[in-house]
Amino acid sequence: MASFARFLRLPRLQRLAASLRQLGWRDSAWLALARLLAAVPGRRCALHRYQFVAQAVAPGSLCRGRGRSIAVTPCLAEADLPCGPARRPGALGERYRQGAQCLVARNAQDADQAAMAGWIWLLRHGCQEDEVRARYALASKQSSWDLDVWVHPDQRGGLVFARLWEEANAVLYAQGVRWSCSRISRFNRASLGAHARLGTHALGTATFMRCGRWQWMAASVPPYLHLSRRPDDIACLAFDTSRLPQYPSLELTCRILKQ
Repeated sequence: MASFARFLRLPRLQRLAASLRQLGWRDSAWLALARLLAAVPGRRCALHRYQFVAQAVAPGSLCRGRGRSIAVTPCLAEADLPCGPARRPGALGERYRQGAQCLVARNAQDADQAAMAGWIWLLRHGCQEDEVRARYALASKQSSWDLDVWVHPDQRGGLVFARLWEEANAVLYAQGVRWSCSRISRFNRASLGAHARLGTHALGTATFMRCGRWQWMAASVPPYLHLSRRPDDIACLAFDTSRLPQYPSLELTCRILKQ
């Protein structure tokens, strides 16, 4: 029994148990496969599993006056971006060429007030995916796309996430947008939980696997299956929010601020 107890305390077994608790057996199996593919020399293989969601855009305040020390302002050029999380080389420039708007949060209470506390990216007419060969199209003119919502690890658990969404809602609502769509990694339960507390609607899922030049896709939305080898052979997934219910306000403040 003692040896069995020591076996159960092995780090790998503990990580497996934690993964099963957080992700469930299905996504845990996908995550294990993703890690195996990531170990292939030369980064020739990868697996990504996404959840697509839509969040209501409506007038109102997420923070109700709190978090005033956190300023959220647009950054209009890549050269003006503060030091932030590492992204694939060229990815940020591609976002700007697509017409993306980046909102940057800074906390005046930090010693370095120029440092970035978080960011969110907004695209009005769909999005070219950073990680795989895919494009996300929006059928409704009242929809927009948001991506790469990031909060500095030292700022998590505070009001930076809520302030970013508060400002994004104000910007999008002024443009006539009523739903903001996004994709989230199925392996990132923290992000899925944070978006769920904002009141999101599930739009579908997709799994992408890449080996060398080949890419396979299986999705719950059209075209459902896609196989490509060339860089210009891109899967296009369309999302229509026109039939989703509309929310009159953003009175989800308490659930967000208590996370």
